[in-house]
Amino acid sequence: MSGTELPLPEGCVAPQCYSISVDEENVLPGALQLIRELRPEWDLQRIQTKMFTEGISNKLLACYVDPGMEDAVLVRVYGNMTELFVDRHNEVKSFQLLRQHGCAPDLYCTFQNGLCYEFMQGRALGPEEVREPRIFRLIAEEMAKYHSISIPNGSHPKSNLCHKLRQLYAIVKMDIMGDDNTANLRVQANIPAMEVLEQELTWMESYLPTLGSPIVLCHNDLLCKNVIYNETKGHVRFIDYEYAGYNYQAFDISNHFNEFAGVNEMDYRLLPSRETQLQWLKHYLKTYKKLRKDTSGVTENEVEELYKQVNNFSLATHFFWGFWALIQARYSTIAFNFPRYAELRFKQYFKVKPEVTSLKISE
Repeated sequence: MSGTELPLPEGCVAPQCYSISVDEENVLPGALQLIRELRPEWDLQRIQTKMFTEGISNKLLACYVDPGMEDAVLVRVYGNMTELFVDRHNEVKSFQLLRQHGCAPDLYCTFQNGLCYEFMQGRALGPEEVREPRIFRLIAEEMAKYHSISIPNGSHPKSNLCHKLRQLYAIVKMDIMGDDNTANLRVQANIPAMEVLEQELTWMESYLPTLGSPIVLCHNDLLCKNVIYNETKGHVRFIDYEYAGYNYQAFDISNHFNEFAGVNEMDYRLLPSRETQLQWLKHYLKTYKKLRKDTSGVTENEVEELYKQVNNFSLATHFFWGFWALIQARYSTIAFNFPRYAELRFKQYFKVKPEVTSLKISE
């Protein structure tokens, strides 16, 4: 989700690309073919594997010989038709840029329908953990690090969030709701009529740019399982950079806050309270300013202003993932109730819109 195209980091070259396609329904044979290329010294009889099942976009398999998985290679196979909404070329550049700044693991290679990279030690967090103060401070610090990555050549990048929302809307309207085989999906998902969604989208296109949120390098998909906590080193790192790119600062933070509700069984009563959000945002701003060598202190007004922006941008996060879920419902082979997920995201949008838009942003 990037309006301004990410540059290839200085000194980086494109990773090795193998003409190998991995079967999404039977990952192991193709994964082992890749391992033979990447780790020719490994004894194939000793290779162990672990399939990660939390993802709802791609298939992910770890291959390793060390019992502690210190040498693990992750093989990620793109989900069916995810190229409709993910720029894979941009993902690779995001991976390399973030790696250059110590925010991502090594990228070993790409292949026809995926990529291989270094396993990041630690554990993926859950909604109950990301709300703990000692953890959310680490997450705020890491996000501030992302947002502080300098923009090359002093350029002024743009977000294409509104363009992306419009693109997703068009896919849903033409390829999904217009398909006789899936025409009942809107009824199944119990979502508003497309005309209503288009009206809201048109309103957001004019409203969001007025909120004054700066454009920074964002992760854009910080669900809880994309946060890896290394207790030994006392830090967190983010994984999965499919949607990384320049975007509104407040979108990235808001998107993370909405993930406190969970994924499989979303419960929006679990969203962070105003008090928790203010604590999170204050710690974030302290780190953000420090990394940008801004010696001015963080004022209560700054925290309050960011709070208002973040809550307003929750509207865009609900629309983005609502459309995303409808597309996934049509094409994904992963066992997940995408129609229900879309229904809950759009329902939350209409529920919170009056409240968040009443939070007046300072001129």
